[in-house]
Amino acid sequence: MPDVEQKRNLGFGLGLRTAHYETILAEKPPVDWFEVITENYLVPGGKPLYYLDSIRVDYPLVMHGVSLSIGGTDPLNLDYLRQVKTLAERIEPAWISDHLCWTGVNGINLHDLLPLPYTQEAVQHVADRVKTVQDFLRCRILLENVSSYVTYAHSEMTEWEFLSAVAERADCLILLDINNIYVSAHNHQFDPLVYLNNVPTKRVQQFHLAGHLNLGNIIIDSHGDTVIDPVWSLYEAALRRFGPVSTMIERDDNIPPFAELLAELEMARQIAGSLELAA
Repeated sequence: MPDVEQKRNLGFGLGLRTAHYETILAEKPPVDWFEVITENYLVPGGKPLYYLDSIRVDYPLVMHGVSLSIGGTDPLNLDYLRQVKTLAERIEPAWISDHLCWTGVNGINLHDLLPLPYTQEAVQHVADRVKTVQDFLRCRILLENVSSYVTYAHSEMTEWEFLSAVAERADCLILLDINNIYVSAHNHQFDPLVYLNNVPTKRVQQFHLAGHLNLGNIIIDSHGDTVIDPVWSLYEAALRRFGPVSTMIERDDNIPPFAELLAELEMARQIAGSLELAA
């Protein structure tokens, strides 16, 4: 596995979505890379893989999964991991990521990213499973912080302490979702800057930026709107702490025309460009 200090900065990317396949192939837009939802391409053939193979000719790709359930208590799904490995061998992603969460129990996928109790026992449990996955895939993976709406009475540490402890013990990397930090900070009343300032800089390989749904008392991570100004400010603070990090705009609902996403991505470029960042 590569040393964690040798982070690869891909630049500024977008999530690859079906609605934009033809635009990307026809116009070759100024996007540095694309992130693909792993589960959308775990198929033996057909149009999804045709478009993926075509787009990867011109753009680096990364794989982002939603079904690893790294914090779950069910045994790791080896059939799923074999499919992930086969796809990775096909498209040669710059890296593979998933979420620091659990997604089901007793073989039932709940199709949600559920938070974990922040305990030493959970740290060890997750770290052991991450090591198994990394050995199987023969690469480091990235774990993303999820947004949360509940807390556990048995938690022994903060979310950022938990994320950092898992990454260090498992020797994996971090996909830091800036919007999720903002969402959880609002929902649980903590300072998002304290979160940023207590995540190890050497572990952060990628940023996510996204919009959300503000219901007043609670914010929902919807990925259905534009990035708001406070999240842009938090992104600037993240850049100042972590330096140049591959940055991506996520949009999974209310998908706008591709030009609107490009404009939002340009905002990220401008913010990063306005700072004097150490490479």
